[in-house]
Amino acid sequence: MKTLITLLVVAPFILVSCTIIRPGEVGIKERLGKISKEITTQGTITYNPLTSRVLKASILTTNLELSLSLPSKEGLSVTSQISILYRLNKDMFADLISTLGLNYEPIIANVFRSASADVCSKFYAKDMHSGMRADIEKAIQEKMAETLEAQGIIVESVLMKSIQLPAGLSNSIEQKLQAEQDAMRMEFVLQQAKLEAERKIIDAKGTRDAQIILSEGLTPEIIQYKSIEAFLELSKSSNAKIIVTNGQTPFLIEQK
Repeated sequence: MKTLITLLVVAPFILVSCTIIRPGEVGIKERLGKISKEITTQGTITYNPLTSRVLKASILTTNLELSLSLPSKEGLSVTSQISILYRLNKDMFADLISTLGLNYEPIIANVFRSASADVCSKFYAKDMHSGMRADIEKAIQEKMAETLEAQGIIVESVLMKSIQLPAGLSNSIEQKLQAEQDAMRMEFVLQQAKLEAERKIIDAKGTRDAQIILSEGLTPEIIQYKSIEAFLELSKSSNAKIIVTNGQTPFLIEQK
């Protein structure tokens, strides 16, 4: 009798259990293989552990890391570390569980492989190592969204990291970049030389123009006046002098 009474008291607690849905999670009840339409994003869910269970997943942004060889337009393989940032659409969690289950990351990886093959085959290998990488990432993201968003998975971004080009192509790109740097350096040197030559021409023209102006202003009267000034200045000196002149031309002076 005591055992029966104990079972009657404990039975309700055995048949009822609960789980907590924390912030950043989503939970849904599955009863006898059927998925409930009621979605819980925060709080407590009670259920019968004998007939039901609660399925939970994170709705925060998740980073899926992959390492793949991507095909290029010229048929080369480019190795890259990939980060796929995705999150679940909480309003479609029931449909996601019904179609993909909780093991959906392999599906995301397979969708990426297909999308990256389609997109990267339209670009050259060097494009993945240049400023066009952002365009490639955006195109892959949009291609993945066409398949995954209908399933309740939102792809926020695709990031291509640690691009490793084939050795021969990498050397060719480095040589090309070096040649471009050398060409830019030579262009700078030539530009400097051109500017220096133009400066010298301007200086020469200035000197020539000054001499022309000076020669045009040296009339016989001015020369005679300047000669008189020079004689006057010379007469003020206490040193001995020998002056040789014909009285008409500018003077020649030797001081001792």
